[in-house]
Formats: sequence, C-alpha cells, structure tokens
Amino acid sequence: MKTMLHLINKSPFEKNSLDSCLRLAQSGSSILLIEDGVYAAVANTEHAHRVAARTRDLSIYVLGPDVAARGLSDSPLIDDITVVDYEGFVDLVAEHDANQSWL
Repeated sequence: MKTMLHLINKSPFEKNSLDSCLRLAQSGSSILLIEDGVYAAVANTEHAHRVAARTRDLSIYVLGPDVAARGLSDSPLIDDITVVDYEGFVDLVAEHDANQSWL
C-alpha cells in the first residue's frame, strides 16, 4: 500500500482544507501541519477535537519553526501530535510514497 503525506498550510479558521483532509485521509496516512496550518495543532480550540480524533489512525505532525514563528511556542498542542524541525519535514517527504498539498 502506498503511503501518503498530506500537507496542510492553511489555517482551519480561514479555510476548510483541514476538514476535507481529515474526512478523506485514509488510515495509516500522515498529516504535516505547516505555515498557518499549525493553528490546527493547538489544543482547546474549536478544531482540536476533530484533529485529536484522527490521531488514532493517522500520524499527525506539526512544523516546530512555524509554531514558533506564529508565537504559539507556549500554547499547549494536541496530545499525540509530533513536533518536527525542517530536517524532520524532509524525512517525512522522503519516507512517504506520495504527498498531497491541501490548498
């Protein structure tokens, strides 16, 4: 089975890219939250429960430098989301057979 890395770079508060991805991503896939998509990793928001529910069957990552750039370093993140750096971003792309950017 091919592994898919889904990239979300839009805020869930402005676009529905995250909801579409969460609805369509197949079990075993991975999601990487980058740029304004990192807002989806913050705990206790209106989107947090939908993201947390998918951590059971998806691997979800957030790009640490983008979290810091948006002043969210002190914000609690959703449990089971892994923070990666740029090297980790490259590793994720290399580890997956394909990637899908959700615009």
